[in-house]
Amino acid sequence: MIGSRKICIVGLDAYGLLSGEGDLRYVGGETVQHVLLARAWRDLGHEVSIVVYDDGQGEKREVDGITAIAAHRRHAGIPGLRFFHPRASKLVAALMAADADVYYQSPAGAFTGLTAWYCRMTGRRFIFRVASDSDCEKEHSRIRLWRDRRLFDYGLKHADLVAAQTEVQANMLRANHGLESSVVNMLVEPPPRTGLAPDKDIDVLWVGNLRALKRPELVLELARQLPQVSFTLAGGPLPHPTSRTYFDDVKVAAARLPNVSMPGPVRYADSGAWFDRARVFLNTSSVEGFPNTFLQAWIRGVPVVSFFDPDGLIRRLQLGAVCASLDDMREAVRGLLEMEAYRENLGRRARDFVAREFTSAAAARYIELLETRTLRVRMGAADGGSIP
Repeated sequence: MIGSRKICIVGLDAYGLLSGEGDLRYVGGETVQHVLLARAWRDLGHEVSIVVYDDGQGEKREVDGITAIAAHRRHAGIPGLRFFHPRASKLVAALMAADADVYYQSPAGAFTGLTAWYCRMTGRRFIFRVASDSDCEKEHSRIRLWRDRRLFDYGLKHADLVAAQTEVQANMLRANHGLESSVVNMLVEPPPRTGLAPDKDIDVLWVGNLRALKRPELVLELARQLPQVSFTLAGGPLPHPTSRTYFDDVKVAAARLPNVSMPGPVRYADSGAWFDRARVFLNTSSVEGFPNTFLQAWIRGVPVVSFFDPDGLIRRLQLGAVCASLDDMREAVRGLLEMEAYRENLGRRARDFVAREFTSAAAARYIELLETRTLRVRMGAADGGSIP
């Protein structure tokens, strides 16, 4: 039996979703996982804190038994110097204030290295969670600054536990970095039980932050080729000017198509209702890890049509359709909409799979893996050997 631990999650964007305060229109997948994991660890009896941005909520604030510890304001400091202060200095101060036994951080970036360094200096345990296949690449090319790439590489190599989303990521880490990792399932928030069957008035749903790598323009091309099919493209831009321009361009193009609805940003708390209304969920991304949206769709019995297939689950377990081209995607969407009984069978299979595998047991799995590794290291040291 594993006893209670003090666990700190470094999840700077998490305060809004945790508390329900502020502008919640942009919430990334990792932020969702941070909050679900914090609640699951809390329910397992651990003392949980989250290091978050200082958005004026106060230095420390408890929300539903989870302590939010403010680090720095989002845009504070002088460009060129603000990495050192207030960002690095305030992060370390927040880590100290948490005084945790275990620190958990994602996604990849400079704060991976800073959290790992703090844990090494203070004898704490550090878990890094892979958030995307790109985290496992050899050169970390999606991290813009050389400094941040080096810090991330340091953190990755000094984590006590690296948790991967898929076996593909675990193999990439082994091949590119010589690192062993453990695949740990994500968590999904089950829909509320109302006893009422939802009205399926959306043929094809796409949900995400509208940015180039998500390729929402492919949804519009499908809509042109399937004029009798209704498409809903839900999501907003990332909070910077170039993303806003991209969003506006997609919105203008969508407005020319009578079978496309584009409601704009969707709060995470409201997103489940959109999945409830969908017959098919569509993913067009060029880069992914294991999308939260797949889990949101599957737990509601909605099959997924995607170019990306995490560990071959969609194809192997028949949870939707995997496509090699836009033509494939068009025919997959057409087929699922025309064959209602088949579509509903895939949906039931998907719902059963997620309800069985993506539960709060994943939260306990992190601590079990960390304890096992710690025991192996101690045994290796006692025997005069070394544990890789």
